Amino acid sequence: MHRLQLHYTLSKDSSPALLRNPLIDLLQAVSSQGSISGGARALGLSYRHVWGELKRWENELGNELVIWEKGQRAHLTEFGSKLMWAERRAQARLSPQIEALRAELERSYALAFDNGVHVVTLYASHDDALSRLREHALQGDHLALPQESGRLHLDIRFTGSVDAIRALNEGRCVMAGFHTLLGTGKKTLTERIYKPLLQPGQHKIIGFARRTQGLMVVRGNPLSLHSLQDVVQRQARFANRTLGSGTRVALDELLAQAGLLASQLPGYDHTEPSHSAVAQAVAAGQCDAGLGIAAAAQAAGLDFVPLADESYHLVCLKSALAQPGIAALLHLLQTPQWLGQINTIPGYQAQQSGRVQSMRKVLPWWDYRQDKTPASRPKIQGASLLAFNTMKTP
Repeated sequence: MHRLQLHYTLSKDSSPALLRNPLIDLLQAVSSQGSISGGARALGLSYRHVWGELKRWENELGNELVIWEKGQRAHLTEFGSKLMWAERRAQARLSPQIEALRAELERSYALAFDNGVHVVTLYASHDDALSRLREHALQGDHLALPQESGRLHLDIRFTGSVDAIRALNEGRCVMAGFHTLLGTGKKTLTERIYKPLLQPGQHKIIGFARRTQGLMVVRGNPLSLHSLQDVVQRQARFANRTLGSGTRVALDELLAQAGLLASQLPGYDHTEPSHSAVAQAVAAGQCDAGLGIAAAAQAAGLDFVPLADESYHLVCLKSALAQPGIAALLHLLQTPQWLGQINTIPGYQAQQSGRVQSMRKVLPWWDYRQDKTPASRPKIQGASLLAFNTMKTP
């Protein structure tokens, strides 16, 4: 079975929406002209090029395409004729879908050529408020943004908090989203994980939201799980988040604060990629509890037991603050329309939304002026310590 690859071109000219294959064009020209030389002239190509391409395609497809003998018209083999038939059949059947695909591509590219449109690429830890913000920017930017700001499109790629900041440092995005538990001080896992990734002279922290993390449990909480100690004591099946996620870092911090080890938590190695995935695992009976946000629990029909509050931060390069897209985003985050929306999400409230903040004030463990002599490492859960040890300081 030979697989197909689709390609398209950009042009100022208006032309029919057709998917063309150069082999089909060669076969059509040779068949209609009755010779390779005539087909070459019709296509504006050299005889040598057309002959070479036909031989290449025959080798690629493992079948002869054209039969030509001296003094006779060249004609297609049965296989070549069937290729032509397959092309006509596909074009006839798929032309509406091809036209729709072309129109959608043109609409997308129209944004790229529109100077009034700004696209901000954001890698971020999974967050319901960011999903809501993306829709709000698309649907309500004409109400929330001043006319000179233009229209804003958020290109959000959800990944772990650690991977999000790495993506920012590697130039794969212009902004990253990560979250940290409130009250975490120095010599903690949070500091060990995030501090090597954040650069005080280059990065700027932007306020976004405060949210609550807690246990997502089945309706009625039949196991009476109100803390991580309860999960351990009752040997309740737990669903964890993947390595590199901010919620996994938060879980390990909470375990350390409670004097518990990861090995004591049944299901610590059972991982899911998002809050929603953890919630669905609980709802499906695959586990009894998992750490996540209230919005995900509510969407899955679960109960939610609050455990800790955290700040969700946005971070960008200092130089990016002058970019029109970032400026438009910061403005949008401060509008009454958005502040009203975020406060309606279960477990969320706006926190310095859109305000550029001091790293030292926002992150209690941050002090780039402190003694750089390595301090003794805190007691850290194995998986998150592995994540720290494998990180590359940018």
